[in-house]
Amino acid sequence: MDTPRAVVEYAGRPKKAFITGITGQDGSYLAELLLEKGYEVHGLIRRSSTFNTGRIERIYQDPHDAEARLFLHHGDLSDGSMLARLLARIEPDEIYHLGAQSHVRVSFDMPEYTGDVTGLGTLRILEAIRETEVPARFYQASSSEMFGNAPAPQNEKTPFRPRSPYAAAKAYAYWMTVNYRESYGLFACTGILFNHESPRRGETFVTRKITRGVAAILAGTQDKLFLGNIDARRDWGYAPEYVEAMRLMLRQDEPRDFVIATGEAHSVRDFLERAFGLVGLDWKQYVETDARYFRPAEVDLLVGDASKAREELGWQPAVGFDELVRIMLEADIVAAGVDTSCLAYATP
Repeated sequence: MDTPRAVVEYAGRPKKAFITGITGQDGSYLAELLLEKGYEVHGLIRRSSTFNTGRIERIYQDPHDAEARLFLHHGDLSDGSMLARLLARIEPDEIYHLGAQSHVRVSFDMPEYTGDVTGLGTLRILEAIRETEVPARFYQASSSEMFGNAPAPQNEKTPFRPRSPYAAAKAYAYWMTVNYRESYGLFACTGILFNHESPRRGETFVTRKITRGVAAILAGTQDKLFLGNIDARRDWGYAPEYVEAMRLMLRQDEPRDFVIATGEAHSVRDFLERAFGLVGLDWKQYVETDARYFRPAEVDLLVGDASKAREELGWQPAVGFDELVRIMLEADIVAAGVDTSCLAYATP
């Protein structure tokens, strides 16, 4: 194996980071973190007829401003030549590849698109790094979904058993990252992140559906909440803490892969009980199951063992499950225009 390329330090200028998926939950938190650390941040965004930059509005800077350190570039993970040109022009020190079609249930409806963007999109970036010889450290956003129904708790040595097109595409991206690290000496690592949530979580993901649903019920704009499998158990953490783990991975002497997780499993049912309970409601009166939200192949339990990250990165989560639910619910209650005094029901 070749020696991994070192990060080039450019005297007189800040480090440059390139983030795919910068407008998503993780991308927005990561961009904020890197800007706070003094980085110049470049982000890839897809062209759209409507603005899709809501999560990064608070850090957006006019590129004409001489003090600007955040720059957005239109592009797509399906266009390998564009990615190569962009990397050659930016010359980033660090690349965080977070962009993907990341909704598991949707991947069953759009398997080809998911494979192209989530799987081959990673290959295109790796090829762009290899061809341009940009001396960047590369982070691949992997997913706990790759483990499927493998025995829990899952760690870096647990075999992958993907149970969805999304999980299979992520497994392909994982192994291509390993292949490019071992074949071409790239400093390339993967973070196998278990579920991580926040008020910026996409509105179609189950945790956010629940907290938005509770807020809408309180606001009187919704009567029922329809969900799929409420007995599925997941390891839920707080997204801002997880992006810090990404940065720590690229600061190591050698590229390695890490599981990032809390080590605790809770069911969707648990999430419902906490969220509705915070405002004094019985979730059973408002929630119904809908077969269309069930996956063709279910994953019953994902819970991670992040011992390696704790020991080698010094990373460990601080926000627990109950606090996470409260953070998300309070944000959605405020967004719905409801007085947050309703949360006093569960205040100790």
